[in-house]
Amino acid sequence: LISRNADKLDAMAADLAKEAIRAAAAPADIRDAAALSAAITSLADQLGPVEVLEYSPLPAREFMKPILETSVDDVRGPLEFSVLGAVAAATTVLGPMLDRGAGTILFTTGGAAINPYPLRAGVGISFAAEVAYARMLHDELADRGIHVAHTAIGGRIAPGADHEPDDVADVLWRHHTERSAFQVRLGID
Repeated sequence: LISRNADKLDAMAADLAKEAIRAAAAPADIRDAAALSAAITSLADQLGPVEVLEYSPLPAREFMKPILETSVDDVRGPLEFSVLGAVAAATTVLGPMLDRGAGTILFTTGGAAINPYPLRAGVGISFAAEVAYARMLHDELADRGIHVAHTAIGGRIAPGADHEPDDVADVLWRHHTERSAFQVRLGID
């Protein structure tokens, strides 16, 4: 588990431990490529080689400005978050995955990756770029034992909301185990 908030991470790791799930956490800012890579490497040192990387940071509210109010500076943050962070995370695990000839890299975004919404310009731009990166990885790695997939989710994930957390987890698990489709869309036409 990686997040900027160490207290949140500790609580999540403790909750997983109560369920008899071995977990470790490392704090890092996803917009700091070196820190993100170091956190992933540290966790791999503790838990073993990364078999599955799931990249799904929650975007900040300030990334969701209307398109006509969006400047270059307004797009920089979302691109660091969705694209540069994704590249840093993926390249950290790719070498060991290629050495083993196995692994899964999952990218999960909001629905703006598929249906850009003009009131959330930053995430529409950055999610689309993240999916382009994921698609290129998928195409390049499919014959090398590494499955890369994307899940686009339109709506909220929470008990009783648009998408039940267990249902989303099942989709991600199937990406890893079935290794078939590149993209799954939940709540998006």
